[in-house]
Amino acid sequence: MRFWLNVAAVSGLAVATAGCSSLPSQGPSAMDIVQQGTPVDPDVSPHFLITDLNEYSVSVLERTPLPSLYNRFGDHRPPPNPLIGVGDSLSVTVWEAAAGGLFSAPALGGVTTGSHSSVIPPQVVARDGSITVPYAGRIHVVGLTPPQVETAIVERLSGKAIEPQALVSLSGNISNTVTVTGEVTTGARIPLTTRGDRILDVVAGVGGVKAPVHAVFLALTRGNTTVKVPMQALLNDPRENIFLRPGDVLSAVLDPQTFTAFGSTPRNALVSFDAIGITLEEAVAKAGGLLDISADPQGVFVLRVEPVSVARQLNPEYRIAPGQQFVNVVYRINLKDTNTYFLARRFPVRNKDVIYVAASPSSELQKALILFNSVTSPVYSAAAGAALLR
Repeated sequence: MRFWLNVAAVSGLAVATAGCSSLPSQGPSAMDIVQQGTPVDPDVSPHFLITDLNEYSVSVLERTPLPSLYNRFGDHRPPPNPLIGVGDSLSVTVWEAAAGGLFSAPALGGVTTGSHSSVIPPQVVARDGSITVPYAGRIHVVGLTPPQVETAIVERLSGKAIEPQALVSLSGNISNTVTVTGEVTTGARIPLTTRGDRILDVVAGVGGVKAPVHAVFLALTRGNTTVKVPMQALLNDPRENIFLRPGDVLSAVLDPQTFTAFGSTPRNALVSFDAIGITLEEAVAKAGGLLDISADPQGVFVLRVEPVSVARQLNPEYRIAPGQQFVNVVYRINLKDTNTYFLARRFPVRNKDVIYVAASPSSELQKALILFNSVTSPVYSAAAGAALLR
């Protein structure tokens, strides 16, 4: 019997020892990640950059500017009088001081009807930027305000009409509009008022957004530049609610934000969060925290893709290939350090991040012992049965 017990012990120990490297696991250990990010050959570029979550790395991320409408476009109030553009419709009325002129009714028998004016039918501003006024000819109006066009008409009619005066109004203001589309109740081209309209004014004018505010981004395109920010950013910071300009395109975009939780957490899942963002502290809580039985609190990692400019600040010695724009970065978090929890409140989790919690080394030993027990138990049982038969 002693022989069989020795055989069981040696066999089980050999199997358990050999199986440590091939035991089932949820992913790489903390040591595996560090080794994989540090190639043995110094001439081989690492697959990813490993950096610790500390005061310096957090400060680098805090200095990285977030998308901002105010910082990119400014907040300049539009001119009090809209400028006329191609496609606008203008209504022109011309007055004269006495009857018998070009635009007034003639006097009959010395009696005037009192009509000293004439209304010219609305005209659409042509591609050449001009309209036609009888006896004044073609008048260039694009880029001018209605009062400036009135002055130009009076100058052209001076000496032809009797003390002429003109009134010009925009009957169809196409060029002074913004286009609103996307997740709004009614997409439309919205005319801007002379007092100026901010982004939320225009969004309200089309009936608001259809999706919840916390899930909506607003993308503003002005010229060749597009900036997308969470709609909540405009509510939290009034400076972001900038004035719109003619020709702007405003799109409400439904872009669900998620991160993925893997490893020794109660919730291995795709976790959603608000468009305004979430901190690492909140993200770990959303994933259910760490499993106290198997998690390694010193082996918490955040995996993401960072711009080259950020990677160079995190580690100036990291080798970056010419022309490379983004770098795979792994942030290593030590949750055994109390100060890390304060830093986690300042560390933003971004869309498509991966939060991975490695298993503790003791959990691997526990698996090996379970395997050892599964191998030795049948042998012990067989040896005990043989002893009873004797």
